[in-house]
Amino acid sequence: MMDWTDRHCRYFHRLLSRRTRLYTEMITAPALAHGDVPRHLDFDPAEHPVALQLGGSDPAQLAHAATLGERWGYDEINLNCGCPSERVQTGSFGACLMAEPSLVAQCVRAMRDAVSIPVTVKHRIGLDHNDDYAFVRDFVGTVADSGCEVFIVHARNAVLKGLSPKENREVPPLRYAVVRALKRDFPLATFVVNGGIADWRAIEHELESLDGVMLGRAAYHNPWLLAMADARLFGAEAPVATRADALRAFIPYVERQIARGVPLRSMVRHILGLYLGQPGGRKFRQVLSDARRLRGGGAGVIEDALREVEPMFDEVA
Repeated sequence: MMDWTDRHCRYFHRLLSRRTRLYTEMITAPALAHGDVPRHLDFDPAEHPVALQLGGSDPAQLAHAATLGERWGYDEINLNCGCPSERVQTGSFGACLMAEPSLVAQCVRAMRDAVSIPVTVKHRIGLDHNDDYAFVRDFVGTVADSGCEVFIVHARNAVLKGLSPKENREVPPLRYAVVRALKRDFPLATFVVNGGIADWRAIEHELESLDGVMLGRAAYHNPWLLAMADARLFGAEAPVATRADALRAFIPYVERQIARGVPLRSMVRHILGLYLGQPGGRKFRQVLSDARRLRGGGAGVIEDALREVEPMFDEVA
């Protein structure tokens, strides 16, 4: 979700659900060692609970990055061992690390020694065309021995050569049974499944045997999915009753960010999917994608888009 789940996206998603855990886009440990740390790590307190996802393969550098994350107030540090992008591989980040479980274990141990918040790992179920369950089982076992208790598992292999990141989300087959097998073999660990889950029927089915579900692009393209989470999973009242309520709650944030010099486009791009499949949804997206309006308008552009879809019968269900 690099370049997608930035702080503006997360703030909007938090308006839809108070209880789900949000994750940053992957931030590399070298970027925190040599770059603008506040630019990478600043977030709004309203985003809690929020996890910092790191990329890297140097234990000392990751420990330093994790320390910064804890100092900034994040609730979890997550090591990405699942991204198949070639630009990530050149830095020895992401899915290629699954071929080096001992190194991943060293990285996890170094981060756990450096912070008091949980350190978790996100990974795939295999590399390239190796479907051998023993590969991912041994990876998890080695990393678990370093003290990692939470594994977020994208239930596809990562093909490191020959497939684009987009194809890696579509071509390798989904094998949820592998994640369930991991849970049976490591019953004390927490397993969160990711990949291809896009509706509440699928979410609740996976929760019958696993500890959690991570939504990626499904929640981004159809963020209203999140508005049902608090009631359906936690027995809590939904923070907003309608999509319009969510938009109106977002407007003050947008106004504050514009005053700080943040371009309107940087924020409204994250709300384009709010009316996915709803009457007027296409016009809603057109208004928020109009370059002329975005250049010359403020948060009132959101009200303009809202007028295209109101009134709506979109109570939380």
